Amino acid sequence: MQKNNLKHYLHLHFLVFIAGFTAILGEVISIGSIALVWHRMFIALLLTFLFLIYKGYNLIINTKNLLKFSIAGIIIALHWITFFEAIEQSNISITLAMFSTGAFFASLLEPIFFKRKVRPVEIILGFLVICGVFIILNANINSFIGVVLGITSALLASLFSVLNGKLVQKNNPIVISFYEFLSGVIFILLYLIFSGTLAELTITSLISYDYLYIFILGSICTAYAFIASVHILKYLSPYTLVLTYNLEPVYGILLAIFIFPETEKMEFSFYVGTLIILSTIIINSILKFRKSKKVTS
Repeated sequence: MQKNNLKHYLHLHFLVFIAGFTAILGEVISIGSIALVWHRMFIALLLTFLFLIYKGYNLIINTKNLLKFSIAGIIIALHWITFFEAIEQSNISITLAMFSTGAFFASLLEPIFFKRKVRPVEIILGFLVICGVFIILNANINSFIGVVLGITSALLASLFSVLNGKLVQKNNPIVISFYEFLSGVIFILLYLIFSGTLAELTITSLISYDYLYIFILGSICTAYAFIASVHILKYLSPYTLVLTYNLEPVYGILLAIFIFPETEKMEFSFYVGTLIILSTIIINSILKFRKSKKVTS
């Protein structure tokens, strides 16, 4: 029985706040996006490994699952790289607005992976999302590269989410994450070695706050946030989790405006476009929830 109480709702909103705060860390950390994601995944890998050992989980998996988890890990690594690079090329607000299109991409990918028909309402809502993107792009034409990277990041995040949705049906989600982090770390490391840019992993300034920020990113914003989101599903429904996480761009944009007012205050049309996207995503979540209730009743 679901134990929906205030404590768990507040915990969920704290996790969403953490997700939004990730973009803030991406702005203040001085190293490049590829090196940043490697450090993030390496720290999350170590902490997840310690958690699994502490809980006594079996880490032995077959080759087929290892391949699946590794593909998902590379996808999430590319998602994070494009996400942080989008912040570098534009700003936090534009990146998070584009990232919110992820639910739209997920609605297109789900019929492929779960073998169902595309619903007409999803096409209509998808059109509204595209309208919102064009409004934002017209208001920030100089941030075209950031917009493209943000949309790419959202697409990769949706692909990862759909793949993970199938993987967790038969496997422990925390074990999956361990191998995803591991494959991401190895993938980025191999890329840096073969491209001759391994030195990018070095944080040169000894007095830099990058060490602290990266540790917060890898520990609280990645390892803790994931393990806690899995735990909270014992008390709240998956629908509540998904719907609440749609607020991530809202928290992130508000934080960005508060912390970086000079660079994050946008034109009015930007907020109109963002509101259209977010409203569409929330409507889609509500419609999907109502449909699932009719199916199960």
